[in-house]
Amino acid sequence: MSWHDRDVAAVLDALDVDADGLSSEAAAGRLEEHGSNRLASSESTSALALFVSQFREALVYLLVVAAALSLAVGLLPGAEPKYVDAGLIVLILLANGAFGFVQDYRAERSLAALRAMSVPDATVVRGGEERTIPAPDVVPGDVIVVGAGDAIPADARVLSSQALSVDESALTGESVPVEKRSDPVPADAPLAERSNMLYMNTAATKGRARAVVVDTGMDTEVGDIATGLAAVEDEETPFAAEVDALGRRIGAGVVGLVVLVAVIQFLFTTTDPLAVALTAITLAVAAVPEGLPAVVTLTLALGSQRLLAKNALVRRLPVVESLGSVDTIVTDKTGTLTENRMTVTRVHAGGREYAVTGDATDVDGDFEPADAPTADGGAVQPQEVADDPALEAVLRCGAVCNDATFDPDADDPLRGDPTESALLVSAAKAGFDPTFDRLGEVAFTSERKRMTVVGREPRSHAPTTDDRVDGSPSDDDDGRRDAEGESVVAYTKGAPEAVLSCCDRILLDGEVRALEDADREAVLARTESFAADALRVLGFAVRSLDGEPGGGVAPVDEDGVADPEVESGMTFLGLQGMLDPPRAEVADAIADCHDAGIRVVMATGDNAVTARAIADAVGIDGSESRSGPEVDELSDDALVDAAMSVDVFARMSPDAKVRVLEALQRSEQTVAMTGDGVNDGPALRRADVGIAMGQRGTDVAKGAADVVLRDDNFTTIRDAVAEGRGIFDNVRKFVNYLLSANAGEVLVVFFGVLLGSALFPAVFAGGGDALVLTPVMLLWINLVTDGLPALALGSDTRSSDVMRRPPRPSGEPVIHARMAASVLGIAATMTVTGLGAFFYALDATGDLRYAQTVLFAFLVAVEMARIQLVRRRYGQSPLSNPWLVAAVLASLALQALVLYTPLADLFDVVALSANGLAIVAVASVGFLVVGTAVERALDVLVTNRTQ
Repeated sequence: MSWHDRDVAAVLDALDVDADGLSSEAAAGRLEEHGSNRLASSESTSALALFVSQFREALVYLLVVAAALSLAVGLLPGAEPKYVDAGLIVLILLANGAFGFVQDYRAERSLAALRAMSVPDATVVRGGEERTIPAPDVVPGDVIVVGAGDAIPADARVLSSQALSVDESALTGESVPVEKRSDPVPADAPLAERSNMLYMNTAATKGRARAVVVDTGMDTEVGDIATGLAAVEDEETPFAAEVDALGRRIGAGVVGLVVLVAVIQFLFTTTDPLAVALTAITLAVAAVPEGLPAVVTLTLALGSQRLLAKNALVRRLPVVESLGSVDTIVTDKTGTLTENRMTVTRVHAGGREYAVTGDATDVDGDFEPADAPTADGGAVQPQEVADDPALEAVLRCGAVCNDATFDPDADDPLRGDPTESALLVSAAKAGFDPTFDRLGEVAFTSERKRMTVVGREPRSHAPTTDDRVDGSPSDDDDGRRDAEGESVVAYTKGAPEAVLSCCDRILLDGEVRALEDADREAVLARTESFAADALRVLGFAVRSLDGEPGGGVAPVDEDGVADPEVESGMTFLGLQGMLDPPRAEVADAIADCHDAGIRVVMATGDNAVTARAIADAVGIDGSESRSGPEVDELSDDALVDAAMSVDVFARMSPDAKVRVLEALQRSEQTVAMTGDGVNDGPALRRADVGIAMGQRGTDVAKGAADVVLRDDNFTTIRDAVAEGRGIFDNVRKFVNYLLSANAGEVLVVFFGVLLGSALFPAVFAGGGDALVLTPVMLLWINLVTDGLPALALGSDTRSSDVMRRPPRPSGEPVIHARMAASVLGIAATMTVTGLGAFFYALDATGDLRYAQTVLFAFLVAVEMARIQLVRRRYGQSPLSNPWLVAAVLASLALQALVLYTPLADLFDVVALSANGLAIVAVASVGFLVVGTAVERALDVLVTNRTQ
């Protein structure tokens, strides 16, 4: 229902409530009818669902099939089920699931901790009396009372307002608080212009108001966005889809290979069904990279832990890699690129302009004159505020005409309206203690566009602006100062034109004189100059009331309301210009993104002038912008062109943000979307990587995102991208390593059976167990080489040039041409050298078991060496990863245990003599020499050298 275009009486009538609020009985009935005032989107994923989700990958299905085949072979005549083989596969399967579950569960728990906050309270009017209740118990029809610092508990229609302002940046993207009133607004007014409505998940910054609740829970504007997010299914990340497709391709290849070999073997070598079945099972076990799911999962998990140490919480593991693939970041402005704190950066006082240094909460800062001479070395000499009465007066006026509070030692030092907070900090930089005994005020309204306070202050603090226009001093003994030595003063701040309308004098060049038309024009021109630099500008004025009738008694009634007549005959003091400044480190982070070939686009709810100014300050091209209404009018094709050429989008609605995002994705961009507000939720969910702010972010944004930044810092995004690229390098390393090893094992088994039948028919022909390697040997090789060493690859540090490469081209697979050639070349090298060692040992001894043991030992040795051939291409030395060194040594030790302990009987191998070890060593050296030559030749011959 539309509430904003109705008058107060009609709203109350429609809700069947009066200004005294609901009775307790009526409220209880409505709570039962409408339910708790909560958002359903805050529910987390169950542990069972997380665990089940770990087993929905093609490679996992392949492992299950391999285990079943190992058991099914026992159904053949004269054979026994391969319980050891099946058990090893099941263990690998469970290990993979455990890795993924533990990481995802920890991510969900961490996110829950970020969301965990004490349930806010709300002040409601029940039966004419104010009472405090938990916000979830608020119901439609409740009359709520809100004041500065209160969170708005539900959507509500304003009944009355005393200068209430609300920060709606989380919902609308507006960085400046919105003044609220009770008057109806047009029915077609957009959300950001409904000045008589309060919305859940926003916060009051100043003033006070009464409002009647019109919607709660999922019926609120926030709830509507959450409902839309729930209807959007989580899209599979490109990397997850690619790994799944890789698993399906491997599965299809395994089936095809097994059928082909079975047919060839049946036609040319043996008709023994047991021999054919054993060869098929052996090939299947050799071809399936059992460790790939576990290694992928653990590598991503290790990367996510490194990201968490850098304040980036990853909610879904595959997103770790996706971070490294993004080529466009669409970022909000407020709180993401900026500090989300207004900061005074320029002051104009007494005809002089000053630049204000320091950040939004730091009392350390200087006032640097724009026309001041520089000291030795070119540094500007800061102005001593005490030496410039005009500057001192402007800063003091901003500090006392103020409802915010500032405690530099508190965890959250600033409380209140951001604009007023900025004025307190600028005064604190001058060392002011704003002692002021406020007696009353004339409240700010949007019609007057100014605020005035009246009060007493020590005589030493009073500005010397009560001199006569003709320059004659005032008489301190004619009753214009009270007995306590205090002065009664009125201070005014507001829109410069509104403040000027109250003034007939100006403090200029150290003197108070009559305000001329030329002075007004100069002030307004200076105001326009500040505004052109995206500054919000306030004017300041003062009037001494000591000479008024009553001998210094301020014209204030018993309710603290000052007589508006005090806003006349004032002295204009100057201007302060402020903005929500960029984070200091953002410009460098964006520059690094540009160096890495990543485009950064701003999409904000703020106005275009401010957006372009901030964009230019942080290194985004702000020369051109598009507004949300302009985006709405563009066709899909035209929007694609705009999305690829314009870097600043202002006044963006949630739907407009989603359209820009989808236009970029249609251009084959991998897009990361950052945001913190409720209005960012839909785009965060649809983005390839959704990144929410953990400190300022709403629950809706965090729930929709893939990554939550615990420090709200854009530099963390840059670090996450670099980490993601390094992780993908590691993924490619072990995919290369695993597939080349498994391909080598397949070729060894395939050609070993064919050549063995031709060269040693007495050994191979018709023998069911006559294989170059048995299935259990291959499973052990895969376990000992694809296990710890492959996992240790995931801890490799990223290459030094990782942020100087362009993003991975859209659609480029994990296994590109260079890697495919490497896999095949190394597999062929492994086959030639390995079978050479096998047949040499068989010919020398005539013992198949001995020859199998030689080949068994050789494959473990060369696969350890293969790791270093892979890492060499990334500029990493053999000893640079201590975890990998330890893993290789551990794998070799495990292999020695199998060869030289009673475990040898389990694997059907023999202890190798010195002669056997020499054969393994010579073959391994031959592999290294030829393998290195193959890799170097590929670097020259293959044009696609993408790592």
